[in-house]
Amino acid sequence: MTSPTPAAAGDVRPLRPWLAALALLVMAGTAGSNAADGRTRLGLALVLAAVAVLPVLVASRRPGPPLVLNGLALAAYLGLGLASGPVFLTVSLTTYVVARDHRPRVWAPWAAVALVLVGVGGVVGVVRGVRDAVSTGWPWLVMVALVVAAGALASLTRARADARRERADRTAAEERLRMAQDLHDGVGHGLAVAAMQAGVALHVLERDPAAARASLEAIRDASRESLDRLRAELDRLSGLGQGAPRRPEPGLADIAATVERVRRGGPEVDLRGEADGRAEGVERLVVPPEVGEAAHRVVQEALTNVLRHSGARRVVVRLATGDEALVVEVTDDGVGPPSGPGPTGLGLSGLRRRVGSLGGTLEAGAGATGGFRVLARVPLDAVPMTTGEAG
Repeated sequence: MTSPTPAAAGDVRPLRPWLAALALLVMAGTAGSNAADGRTRLGLALVLAAVAVLPVLVASRRPGPPLVLNGLALAAYLGLGLASGPVFLTVSLTTYVVARDHRPRVWAPWAAVALVLVGVGGVVGVVRGVRDAVSTGWPWLVMVALVVAAGALASLTRARADARRERADRTAAEERLRMAQDLHDGVGHGLAVAAMQAGVALHVLERDPAAARASLEAIRDASRESLDRLRAELDRLSGLGQGAPRRPEPGLADIAATVERVRRGGPEVDLRGEADGRAEGVERLVVPPEVGEAAHRVVQEALTNVLRHSGARRVVVRLATGDEALVVEVTDDGVGPPSGPGPTGLGLSGLRRRVGSLGGTLEAGAGATGGFRVLARVPLDAVPMTTGEAG
């Protein structure tokens, strides 16, 4: 697995002005620390400090070269006995820059190499007699602590940036899936109804103009509804509809109209409603709005599949409340599912997600006496009802 690019993880580009300011402070401090030395040693100190600062300012997708270059520059600085100063901060700064772009297991070994190189440079300076052991040892220990702190801070920042990006990606993916599902359910159903009614109109055009006219009117109504849903989704996609209230989702009260569109010129559809075992109009069943929306989606998708695939002549749509759940069952006498695994298209998979998000279940497959059967069970307490919803 390759390390993410800076833009994808802990991008340090916004920090460049601050890093440049720190680099200038390091150079100024190095010059001040070595001001008492001759011009040659001062120039050498500034050159080595510039080399140590360079990895802080130049982004690198590989953690090794910046840290090794930094370690070698500081090793030479200490080995030559140049004056201690803020140049030691470059190790922690370089570690921070590198750790923003890479995981700890990638940058940590190279940071250890840089620290070892600096330690070796300090030992060389002590052996040569140009440095004092105490004044070289404790700055090195402080440097180790700063490197660990810088790496930990950068890793935390990187982890938070990754988490934000993952949340944004997940939100975008969920929104794309929701839009695809809405287009499939709304526009797809309308197109299926329009295609079915167009076939009916062509079949009866010459011998029954009145029936053909009814089919054309049904096509007009289905097309208008599909265009409205398509326009609403496109507005949301383009951001033009952000300020407008979202169109209410259809619920139980809209199931009868959906059934009627399919019934006109299509298969015979028997719509039944039950409340605690008693026959009741579907629109009079009392359920939370979210449950009603899910029920409408189930009925709509099942009827759309009937028009597209089953060739059924009769369909039974049954909705029943009781046992703290709404049961939605759609059965037909069509050809039934194909052999092999059950359907896994966008429609049914989307229904399973929608029903599952409410704590319910959905089954789809061959009916007991042939044809196809869709059965959904949605708990009525999936979303608490507020006062007045029962009316």
